[in-house]
Amino acid sequence: MRVGISTASLFMRKYNEDTLPLFAEWRIPVAEVFLSSFTEYEPAFADLLKARKGDVEVYSVHTINTQYEPQLYSASPRVRGDAFQILGKAMESARILGARSHTFHGIARLKRTYREDIPHVAEQTLAISEFCKNYGIRLCYENVEWAFYNRPGIFKELRAVCPALGGVLDIKQARVSGYDYRDYLAEMGSSLSHVHVSDFREKGCLPGRGGFDFDELFSRLRDVGFDGPVFIENYASDYGDLKELYESYEFLAEKASKY
Repeated sequence: MRVGISTASLFMRKYNEDTLPLFAEWRIPVAEVFLSSFTEYEPAFADLLKARKGDVEVYSVHTINTQYEPQLYSASPRVRGDAFQILGKAMESARILGARSHTFHGIARLKRTYREDIPHVAEQTLAISEFCKNYGIRLCYENVEWAFYNRPGIFKELRAVCPALGGVLDIKQARVSGYDYRDYLAEMGSSLSHVHVSDFREKGCLPGRGGFDFDELFSRLRDVGFDGPVFIENYASDYGDLKELYESYEFLAEKASKY
């Protein structure tokens, strides 16, 4: 297992083109790049990031869910077609960066009129997965309290139709959803692509500054045969000076080295 940092942890503090050189300076081996605007989905922007990332491996890309992901499931061919065009740019950017995975939320459960239709979503997820595969990118559903995969059991049903589907375990979102992260981990099992970690006291904080048992997490990850990256993904408001983020990385890296 390797430990890295998501650029989302510096959202509104540093742009991606400045964050990746900082990670290179810190000798962070692997990162997830959070693409947060339509400008950042452009392949030309990916070329800039590639030129500035140094030796940092970009393992996955993450985009802002509501900008196009729910629309990939739209009943309107025009809406769906436009969403796939945006997805294509994001996946081409991921390919340029050498990424393997796309961290994905899918449908946002924001409207009271929304009605869950897992068979339909599963079939469309297969189409989205095949689209991403054409760029060499694996589609990976993340457990997120307000998005489609908001409880254990859904991933299993999606993967029954889309066996290539990967999983992203987010321990913060598991806590917010009211379900035990262990249940999500058991469901994802060998399909787990990567992990998002943070910590918690009275509110969210960096790993190592709260009460979460990371030894148990790493042990359970090892037990399911996981050998992918574990990314620190915190809100930028969860910490003060940037050195705190680096200290958290060192804390986790030391923990992971034992497993």
